[in-house]
Amino acid sequence: MSSAMSPTSPSGTLPTRTATSSTDDAIPDEDSSEVSKLFHERLDAWRHACAYLEDYVEATEKLQHSTAKDYDKVLKTVNSPLKEGHHFDQSLGGVAGLFDNIRTNTQGLQNSHTETAKTLKGSVIPIFTRLHTEIKNKTKELNKGVGKQSKVVDKARNASQKHIELLGQHTAASETTSSTIKATEDPYLLQRQVYHRLNKQVLEENNNRDDMISIQNNFSQFEAHVVQTFQQGIAQFNQVIASQAEQSRTMYGDLTANAQRITPDFEWNGFVKRHAHVLIDPSAGKRSVESIAFANQDHKSTRPLIAGSLERKTGIMKKYDAGFYVVTPAKYLHEFKTDDDFAKDPTPENSLYLPDCMIGAVDGVKFNVRGKDASGGSMATKLARTHEFAFKAHTPDDAKKWHTIISGVAGQTTSEAPDSTPSSPAGATTTQAPIVQEPGTAASTEAPATSEKVI
Repeated sequence: MSSAMSPTSPSGTLPTRTATSSTDDAIPDEDSSEVSKLFHERLDAWRHACAYLEDYVEATEKLQHSTAKDYDKVLKTVNSPLKEGHHFDQSLGGVAGLFDNIRTNTQGLQNSHTETAKTLKGSVIPIFTRLHTEIKNKTKELNKGVGKQSKVVDKARNASQKHIELLGQHTAASETTSSTIKATEDPYLLQRQVYHRLNKQVLEENNNRDDMISIQNNFSQFEAHVVQTFQQGIAQFNQVIASQAEQSRTMYGDLTANAQRITPDFEWNGFVKRHAHVLIDPSAGKRSVESIAFANQDHKSTRPLIAGSLERKTGIMKKYDAGFYVVTPAKYLHEFKTDDDFAKDPTPENSLYLPDCMIGAVDGVKFNVRGKDASGGSMATKLARTHEFAFKAHTPDDAKKWHTIISGVAGQTTSEAPDSTPSSPAGATTTQAPIVQEPGTAASTEAPATSEKVI
């Protein structure tokens, strides 16, 4: 033992503690495991931070996996064939090709998210999992090293404290009693024992201190490793996610570009080409009524016996108004406002069944026909009044021509009297044709009126 630790000094006095020792408490008022506990808390903080990142990447991996399933639902929206798909050109560059492209890119998006999930699970998550394990191992290392050393220090301090207290008891007893002190209780011996234990305590404290300094220095390097691993994991995470995002951008961009490449008239031109036999040819001429043929178009019953313009006395003012008249093989004299079949439906203004009429003689350009309007149907004809129809042709020859045909259809022979103008067929010498009697009705025996209202 050195002189500093010898029981007596050369002068025979007890060794004294250095100035540093004089200011130190024998038993420091400190927790020897305080630094160790602080590092435990710090390791827990890093472990939890690592767990957060690990959970974040795992949640992102699950999101990618879930998104891949959602894209399967999206894909099903365009998986069925297009309704009325035969209307679209099946070659590339059209709408059908667009939907093929949509299906391909959507399948690619689904695969991209699936692969991203696999990469995150296989490459990124293990980075944080391994780091998490390293931090746990660091905690175990701290427990085995500094943790045990702290207990040794505490044990040494308890031993020193026990002997200091024992020294105090026997030094006090030596002053109050005259009895013989046991050798084992000699304050001198007890003091030396205190120094012995203090020496062991200080050695353990210094060893613990050296260990803690080593741990502190090692912690700096370990935390740098933790931060660098965080950076490495996040960088790789970003690379995976960015790659997936780039793939999505590329696929959506391809989808958009494919749609933009469809020329506005591509589908229309194909449609016209496929259905040229159905669609209307704009260059073909329009149809006209004149070019149309139909059944019985030229049947003899449709050809008028005579047709043209006549004037008839009408109205209160008894003036002559022009009209278009036709005598048909069906023995009717029809009156129309015009001979235009297209402007309006050619429904007669009046229709006289000539065999039921009285025909007057011709007077220059004039002649009369007495009868009932049959244009309203059989019942209306029965209820209609007999009228005097006064006609005027454009020339005497036209008048004779009309009168001859009308009389012939009516089955009458008329004695012409140029110098007389009968107001009714009764004033003329005529032979009445047989009146057509409708079934279930009696033949009319009504005598011709001597005065008629001309319409």
